[in-house]
Amino acid sequence: MKILEDRIRQDGTVLPGNVLKVDNFLNHQIDPQLMDQMGAEFARHFKDAGITKVLTVESSGIAPAVMAGLHLQVPVIFARKHKSLTLQDNLYTAKVYSYTKQVNNDISIDRRFLSPEDRVLIVDDFLANGQAVQGLFDIAATAGITVAGVGVVIEKRFQKGHQMVVDAGVPLVALASIASFADGQVIFAQD
Repeated sequence: MKILEDRIRQDGTVLPGNVLKVDNFLNHQIDPQLMDQMGAEFARHFKDAGITKVLTVESSGIAPAVMAGLHLQVPVIFARKHKSLTLQDNLYTAKVYSYTKQVNNDISIDRRFLSPEDRVLIVDDFLANGQAVQGLFDIAATAGITVAGVGVVIEKRFQKGHQMVVDAGVPLVALASIASFADGQVIFAQD
């Protein structure tokens, strides 16, 4: 998606450890017009996949997931990282490691929101090592639902997450695919 690649070139910052900081439009401050365009692009790719729900992990995946759900006209469910008084029992859970925060999280989804008939689209902001997607794959397997696709805003193709999704046989759409970082610059993959 050229508009996204241009925005990454303009506003993204490469940090040590192969971390791409895009907090001025994706995961701290959000550009709603760009999110809408990304949601439309995910919907275009998955419109014939029979998606019944969009699934993500809080918090940075929520904005692109909501826009995908809006364009697909389906509900959006986000796996919560922190338990609350309203989310205690009858949960699907999985463990997810966050590289950028250097912590393990137990993610949870209330069982009421998933049924075996569901065909979900997983949407997230980044795909690097694939921990968040794997956690959602684990929940999907436990719930007996079908993962019909994975849509990510930005993938780091040089890390293992891309291959993990491909090996799982799940269709993957990355709106921006990064081949590498060179001297603080983003090099996009050319498919």
